Formats: sequence, C-alpha cells, structure tokens
Amino acid sequence: MKITAIDVFQHDLPVKDAPYRMGLQDVWHLDSTIVRLECDDGTVAYGETCPLGSTYQPQHALGARAALAEMAPYLLGMDPTAIGRINAAMDSVLMGHLYAKAAIDVACWDATGKLYGVRICDLLGGAVRERVPSYHGVLIASPEDSAADAARRQEEGFPRIQLKVGGRSVEEDIAAIRAVAAVLRPGVRMAADANKAWTTSAAIQVSQACQDIPMVLEQPCASYRENASLVGKVAHPIYLDESAVDLATVVAAIGEGVADGFGMKVSRVGGISALRAVRDVCAAARRPHTVDDTWGGDLVAAASLQVGATVDPSNFEGTWIAEPYVDGHYDAEHGIRLDGGWMDLPPGPGLGITPDESLWGDPVMTWS
Repeated sequence: MKITAIDVFQHDLPVKDAPYRMGLQDVWHLDSTIVRLECDDGTVAYGETCPLGSTYQPQHALGARAALAEMAPYLLGMDPTAIGRINAAMDSVLMGHLYAKAAIDVACWDATGKLYGVRICDLLGGAVRERVPSYHGVLIASPEDSAADAARRQEEGFPRIQLKVGGRSVEEDIAAIRAVAAVLRPGVRMAADANKAWTTSAAIQVSQACQDIPMVLEQPCASYRENASLVGKVAHPIYLDESAVDLATVVAAIGEGVADGFGMKVSRVGGISALRAVRDVCAAARRPHTVDDTWGGDLVAAASLQVGATVDPSNFEGTWIAEPYVDGHYDAEHGIRLDGGWMDLPPGPGLGITPDESLWGDPVMTWS
C-alpha cells in the first residue's frame, strides 16, 4: 500500500449555544482541518485536527495547514501502515507542530485498520469495553446555574463532572465548587478545571478552602513550573492538561511527582501513536488520564474514542467530545454520539467513520 494523494480540507465548526466559556477565553467558532489520504489500492483514510482557537495553546488552524503543506509532499509514495516511518519522515522535514502531524498520524491508523479490516482499538491491543464513558464540562456560570447543570448531567448518566473555574474571584470559584459538590452523588467524580487561569496563590486558596471536597485540580496554573510549585501546598491531586504537551513531559511530570493524573489530547501530543505510548506509561505508573482532543467533528471524536476504549477502566477518566456543541455529523449513520454520558464504538474498520466529503467543499490543498 502506498499513499498516492493527500487532500486537505478546511471546515467551519460554529459553537452551538455559544460561547463555550472557560477561565481565560470564550469560544464562539472553530476552524477544523481535515486530511484525506488516498492509497494505490483504493483505500481512503482520514484525520482531523482542530485547535481550540488561537489563544488556548500555541496552535492555530492556519498553522496546521501551513505545517501540512511543509510535510505532505514528502509522504507521497510512502506506506501508511509503516506509521513509525511516516512520523519519522514528518519529523525530518519539520520540527514540532505535533497537532498538524496528528492529523496525518490518525489517517495512517485509519488506513491500517481498513487494510486489515479491524478497528483502530483492535490494532492498539483490543478494546476493554465497547461502551466508553465520557464526562461533562460545566462552563463558567453562577453557582446556582453550575449546580443545576451538574445535577442534570448526573441524571443523564455522566460518571464525571468537570467544573470550569478561573477568570473570576477566588470566592466565586469556591462557591461554584461547593454548589456543584453538594448535588453530586457518591461515585460521581469531580474535577475543578482552571484551564491555566489560576495564579498559584488562587489555586492554594481554593484548594485549602475546599479540602473537605473530593476532587482533582486540573491544570490549575499556566506553566509546568507553576503547577510543580503547588505540590505539597494544595489539598487535592493535581492533573496536568495543557502542560502535558508530549510524551517526554508526561514522563518528567510523573518522575518529578508533579502530576497525579492527566488530561490528554490526541492532537496535542502528535496523534494516536504518541498517545498509545502515554497510555502505557500512565498504566505503568498508575496515573489516571482522559483521552480527548481540543475540538473537532466525528473524525477527532472517533480517534479519541478508539484509544479511550483500550484504557483499563481503573486508570481511565473518560473521553470528552465536542459533539454536544457541534451541529450535525460527518457520518450520519455512525457519527460519534453521546448517550447518557457514554459512547458506543462504531463498528467499521479503522476509525469507523465514513464521512460525507461534500460537507467540506473542495480541498484547499492537494498533492498527488
């Protein structure tokens, strides 16, 4: 099998019921980039990357497409099932830009699954379950509205509630945390996710004021060093998300005792190949983690779900997808859908998604 053509599509994803409100930004609209690989045996495979705007992290949609333009010509004629060689080829022509490389990596896994007639989760060692748990993000709002949203999602069946915090006073965050915790039943896990918005002082104050509440602090502060300085000063486990930028950082965070768990994004670390390694390191070190991505449609959701299905339940915090905030699906029949806080694996090979390409218009870049 050889890659004979690479197409890149740009697709707008307006945020339904916008804005998606976090500690440091409000998100109204997303720009997704989709990669299509065509192979000499007729196989067509897909990947997708969708940065969460241009201020969430040092990634942006135009950057993804510019990076793909640098790399794509060098991949023509290569075997997409030799995924390690594909990743090495991308690294040889462009440093960094893991979020752009992720779209190619995912498409190669999709092609490999289609060649062998199996799902990506089967290539990764096998699914430990066919129905994968998600979690719900309660956005920045009043304590009363936050509690009502959490209670409603709990009743729907979500096993984990992630409360967005930051971007307001410490007192408001404490009130929101207490209001949400008061409505959660035993067994429903809780995370307070600052998305980098807290200072170290705010993180310590909130944690100490809420030390009676079982929860984790997700990415309290912006930098790795700031979060490292919280160790021993807060009353809750620290999960790194935005700071967990690659496998090396995950290994360092575990070895240095900075992270008790992780919020992991497929695109951020470079795709399924890198996240497979993160999964195995976290399993060896007994560090729980999510398997998500920053945003996107069915292709991003399927990639996250395929990996998430392979994580041991005792080490798994769930897979978040953007589906509740996006209108429509790329694949009307097998698009990834939330059902009571859980998602079913699609039955087809590879990602299990057969997209309607007409939704994306003409490619913005093509190589053949």
